[in-house]
Amino acid sequence: MAISGRAVALALFGAAVVVLSPAPGLTLLLVDGLIVMLLGIDVALAGAVRSLEFSRSGPTSARLGQPVPLVLGVTNHGPRTVRARIRDAWPPSAGARPRTREVEIPAGERRFVESTLTPTRRGDREPFRITVRSLGPLGLAGRQGRHSCPWRVRVLPPFTSRRHLPAALARLREIEGEVAIRGAGAGSEFDSLRDYVIGDDVRLIDWRGSARRAAVVVRSYRPERDRRIVCVLDTGRTSAGRVGDTPRLDHALDAALLLTSVALRAGDRVSLVAHDSVPRLSLPGSHDHTFLARVSDAMATLEPAIVEADHSGIVSTVLRETSRRSLVVLFTELAPAVIEEGLLPALPTLTARHTVVVAALRDPRIDELVAGRDDVRAVYAAAAAEQTQLRRRELTDLLRRRGVEVVDASPGSYAAAVTDTYLTLKSLGRL
Repeated sequence: MAISGRAVALALFGAAVVVLSPAPGLTLLLVDGLIVMLLGIDVALAGAVRSLEFSRSGPTSARLGQPVPLVLGVTNHGPRTVRARIRDAWPPSAGARPRTREVEIPAGERRFVESTLTPTRRGDREPFRITVRSLGPLGLAGRQGRHSCPWRVRVLPPFTSRRHLPAALARLREIEGEVAIRGAGAGSEFDSLRDYVIGDDVRLIDWRGSARRAAVVVRSYRPERDRRIVCVLDTGRTSAGRVGDTPRLDHALDAALLLTSVALRAGDRVSLVAHDSVPRLSLPGSHDHTFLARVSDAMATLEPAIVEADHSGIVSTVLRETSRRSLVVLFTELAPAVIEEGLLPALPTLTARHTVVVAALRDPRIDELVAGRDDVRAVYAAAAAEQTQLRRRELTDLLRRRGVEVVDASPGSYAAAVTDTYLTLKSLGRL
């Protein structure tokens, strides 16, 4: 049973009548009896909430930041019209609007209630329960019940770096020789023989082919295809730190999506590994264009773990993942505890078999602090920030001396810088 605000107002009015009555005892009995009778009649005439049946329809996945329109269907199998207030409870991060709706469902009919989710976090969002309150014709009291109508919306990473995709693909076409400025293409994978023209490198002349054709021909090359790219996400405690309003892990996911998209267009095989103290995710290598959708779906539920990353375990997982020489892109943080204590001891095993790129995100707030000179406090903050930058440069130089490519970029250029490094290595035939 549920009581409305109208019933409370009626009770207050009855109390005033009792106070002003010359016979308050008798008046109290009469007023209470009248109120109870009206409430009982209203409850008896209210539509039954147990006779309602619920169904849902709408998208089951969306990217973070996109609205998700959902439709809740309500069918009344009871003999009376149900005038109901429906509250569809979702977790706060789902951003459900509106939270309550009023709807009238005649007997034997169905009505549809529209709502919109605006999720604020990645992952799976599921409704908790549906609470229905059905009031009687007087609007004083009614029936209340709970229903369950399962649904799941998977909120995918936003892929904001998609805006860099046209420029990356244009550079890829240049590397592959599909535009005029790169001519026949450059790389280390043999493509075809063509007639020699003035200006060609004489070292590319194929003398056997020239003898067979009775004309001078040169070998043309193209960048390698079907190379192996392994994206490794460090989901340890450092990935939970925020740069701006976004966790480091989310920036890494965005950069990995752009790299995956470009690598698939280039005909390379991409795999994904997420690891902290234990493996969290492993997607085998694929060059299918549907792989990007699978990567986005798998990334949706990844969350940072407040533990130290096991870099020996990361290296072992990568070596199990691929036996062929690959480009391993490790999304992690340039911090002494991560690099010196964790990655460096395990690095020789990895660099001996693969080309390694360490992709780190630089906090632009550090650059702002370095420029601060307004007061004593700002000077001390600038000194600490300068020390942090110096330590990052030392770690970068240390990694490069070990044969590792390092990307250290701010959030605005992070994804593009990682992809540009891949394209540069591809053009140099180092994959």
